[in-house]
Amino acid sequence: MANRIGVYVCHCGSNIAGKVDCPDVARYAEGLRNVVVSRDYQFMCSDPGQEMIIKDIKEYGLNRVVVASCSPRLHEKTFQQACARGGLNPYLMQHCCIREHCSWTTEDPVEATAKAKRIVEAAVERVAEHQELFSREVEVLPDVMVVGAGIAGIQAALDIAKSGHKVHLVEKSPSIGGHMAQFDKTFPTLDCAACISTPKMVAVSQEPNINLMTWAEVEDVSGFVGNYTVTVKRKPRYVNEAVCTGCGACLEKCPTKALSEFNEGLGFRKAIYRNSPQAVPNTPVIDGTICKKITKDKCGICQKICPTGAIDYEQKERHEVFHVGSIVLATGYDAMDPTPLREYGFGKYDEVYTALQFERLNNAVGPTEGRIVMKNGEKPEAVAIIHCVGSRDKNYHEYCSRTCCMYALKYDHLIKDKVGHDARVYNFYIDMRCFGKGYEEFFKRVQEEGVTFIRGRPAEIVEEDGKLVVVGEDTLLGMNVRVPVDMVILCTAMEARKDVTEVARIFGVAQGQDGFFLEEHPKLGPVSTATDGVFLAGACQGPKDIPDAVSHASGGAAQALALAARGKVDISPTTSWINPDVCVGCKVCIDLCAYSAIEFDERRQVSVINEAMCKGCGSCAGYCPSGAAQIKHFRETQIFDEIDGLLGMMPVVPQPETEGGAALITEEIQPGETA
Repeated sequence: MANRIGVYVCHCGSNIAGKVDCPDVARYAEGLRNVVVSRDYQFMCSDPGQEMIIKDIKEYGLNRVVVASCSPRLHEKTFQQACARGGLNPYLMQHCCIREHCSWTTEDPVEATAKAKRIVEAAVERVAEHQELFSREVEVLPDVMVVGAGIAGIQAALDIAKSGHKVHLVEKSPSIGGHMAQFDKTFPTLDCAACISTPKMVAVSQEPNINLMTWAEVEDVSGFVGNYTVTVKRKPRYVNEAVCTGCGACLEKCPTKALSEFNEGLGFRKAIYRNSPQAVPNTPVIDGTICKKITKDKCGICQKICPTGAIDYEQKERHEVFHVGSIVLATGYDAMDPTPLREYGFGKYDEVYTALQFERLNNAVGPTEGRIVMKNGEKPEAVAIIHCVGSRDKNYHEYCSRTCCMYALKYDHLIKDKVGHDARVYNFYIDMRCFGKGYEEFFKRVQEEGVTFIRGRPAEIVEEDGKLVVVGEDTLLGMNVRVPVDMVILCTAMEARKDVTEVARIFGVAQGQDGFFLEEHPKLGPVSTATDGVFLAGACQGPKDIPDAVSHASGGAAQALALAARGKVDISPTTSWINPDVCVGCKVCIDLCAYSAIEFDERRQVSVINEAMCKGCGSCAGYCPSGAAQIKHFRETQIFDEIDGLLGMMPVVPQPETEGGAALITEEIQPGETA
């Protein structure tokens, strides 16, 4: 049957029409091969615009559709669904971009219009080679896995569990709570962090629909949306959780000490330890790298005094396999180590602290029991707080960490409250970004408490006569400053976790330039990823404060529940396929596939695609030496015809006049002609 193509050009308000002559592009498309109707409309994605396409499919018997509008990432599915409502296979539609690829990137309107004509002609040539494709439905397993049990992971797990679905919650640390468990107060309301988070932590441990696994890591993920198989590595705790009562007798008697990670290196913990008295679970864990019983077969005092016999030095690493329909990643962030910024003296001067170290100093169950004191036990008379350490810095992280301004203001208030109102507090900042509810009001409150704000990033911190001196410039006054202080707090950047690349590989998700996990769409898909069935929650997607992390986690939970509640999901047909008549069995594609979607058929000696696992990334098709691997909907004939469409139009646009005043004279190129 001959192709009958309809072309629809969107104005997108003034986004496209401001540079592209959309009616002219539509008129041009009328003369292209196999085009039977061509229209332009102000908002093609609107209901009237979609109805126009549906009506024309039926009235003109269209069997192909081209839509020229914004990015396919934004509205391709919208127009595919419109075609389906009109009775046309959605994969017989080609969406081409004349906004991001044309009007937004081309200054000259004449050139932009000519370029839009090229793009439309390429789409018309391509769509002629499209084939009908059909998605298929698969069952979705009802269970959900949440990876990471900080405040975002806790919120996601509780939201899912409330619906009656089983949640497998995996946490790498011995207890849950993440960074929020280290805090004492939260801005701007100065609520007790433990009072907010501990009830949620306890709710997780008591929720029958949550299978909590701490001191565990996800080791492998296979399968596809709705049917994931996840292997979890359970590290030996050396304490039987089913028997331990959390009495703490073992913690008191253990003679071996190490620096406390939970207290950010301020103070020590025992070889058998728990992070805090509010830890969930309350069962201690033994550090097998320093325990004398495990490393040297000596000591063993904790086993001797344990009243319930919970200590088990013979525990081994074990693996458990879970089958889930979807996965929520809530792996959180790391605070940047400021040691490379040598000008600030971290690690060199005793009284230079990171933000998380100060959180522990201020915490009631921290190393100083909540007293803000220096290492000599005295209260500081003057404190400098340096903003944007590693953030908004092209040498480290160009992005804003979003939370630093506000927690610095929180520190201002806490120092004034605990040390005394006579304490001098200096904030060295670039810009104050107090964007949330009640944040600007908190900023004004701190200003009224007598905190000094100096606009400018310090050049260095030096020590003079036993005092730290912050050397910098006040850019508002236009003068250099030297501020003597007793203590310095560095507001370090929030950055992607150190193991983020390995985690991204295991779960098949992408990373942005900043290292954080990349969402499907920054505005319309902030919790989804390119891997169907894998969702994001909290600061693993980018820097967030607690309210944003919690709301983002609820969004991720809602997406996972949408899959589980429906019970089935459509698998995209745009997958790779391997022609068995051409495949030579070299197996190169098997190693290339990031999704383990290719297997080798020993009987036929050819590679075979598992369409349920394939994401259509094209790695195999791009590298296959025999050309056997191709991608449905992106076959070579389609791509080459699209290129022919681009080259076949080639309009010559008017050039600006030369210095001598002469202008180039051009001919108008008609559809199908070459320059």
